[in-house]
Amino acid sequence: MTPSSLPLRRAEREPPPPEVVSEHLEVVRRRIEACGRDRADVRVVAVTKGFSAAAVTSALTAGVVDIGENYAGELLSKSAAVSAEGRGGPRARWHYLGTIQRRRVRELAPAVDCWQTVSRLSEAEAILRHGGSKCVMVEVDTTGLPGRNGCLPSATGELVGALGELGLEVRGLMVMGPGGSSELSREAFRTTARLAAELGLEELSMGMSDDLELAVEEGATIVRVGRALFGERSRPEG
Repeated sequence: MTPSSLPLRRAEREPPPPEVVSEHLEVVRRRIEACGRDRADVRVVAVTKGFSAAAVTSALTAGVVDIGENYAGELLSKSAAVSAEGRGGPRARWHYLGTIQRRRVRELAPAVDCWQTVSRLSEAEAILRHGGSKCVMVEVDTTGLPGRNGCLPSATGELVGALGELGLEVRGLMVMGPGGSSELSREAFRTTARLAAELGLEELSMGMSDDLELAVEEGATIVRVGRALFGERSRPEG
């Protein structure tokens, strides 16, 4: 089975045209500036989950080269489709945002430029074993709730150190806002920013379409936005 024929986890929706995505991107950047930050200091990762490969092309045309995907099948399918287009201009830089399944690392390794969700040493070992990009971030779980991906804050420093000893380039920390209230999200972002500062890490991937202001105010250097650029996603089939 080739990457382009891999089944997708969701029904695909066609994105807005590039000029509309450009307008939405400008709104996102103004939201960043409204928080007292320079737009150039906060990188936008376009999350194309749930949209067709045309969303990647629209993002690239709008000037966003960092593309995020949560599902292995979607990332592989879209990266293959965009490569097949043979378009000029900058290529996409793929950020893997989903839980890392070691059985899928072999397939993903040639395509992924940054693994944002490393939370276990075994995942890092799989990335190295299959020749994946050495650019990683550690996902932090500030909630401690069952089923949440991420490394507990108390164990983050040890994991970051172990990844460095393996030869990986740990760029920073990533966290998902817990939702429920802005106070909880702000505390999660603040905790993660404090950890990053203590560990001497420069990058903070925090904030999505609904809570990017909170994240930017707490020091985010990367925001992961999908709906703010492309609109609502299709509902999953089934």
